[in-house]
Amino acid sequence: MLTEAQILKMGEKDYMNAAQLAFFKNRLQQLEKDLLKNADETTEHLRETVLVPDPADRATIEEEHALELRTRDRERKLLKKVQQSIASIDAGDYGWCEETGEPIGVPRLLARPTATLSLEAQQRRELKQKLYGD
Repeated sequence: MLTEAQILKMGEKDYMNAAQLAFFKNRLQQLEKDLLKNADETTEHLRETVLVPDPADRATIEEEHALELRTRDRERKLLKKVQQSIASIDAGDYGWCEETGEPIGVPRLLARPTATLSLEAQQRRELKQKLYGD
């Protein structure tokens, strides 16, 4: 398996070759595994019901549960993107911008393996959202 440094050293002609795709698929599968493990741990944690008579302690516990659930909701959305990225690798579309068809770029994919837009396309989208709203 390649390292990040080895992938960064590769030239443009090697972009999204079999070794790079295997690297990103492995990284995404590990991320998927971690997210599913976190979800299972949260489920188990929330099942552990502790009866606390003090209202302040109970409120603290409920706030911790709410925070944990918000975090898991974000992770659930990320899990969906991870699974879509794995499917994209299998389909042969991974690493290419959905809008322009240009390479997303290895540094961007290393930082955000679920990226579907090149940096320029993402900046244009964010500018449009800022100017016109969703």
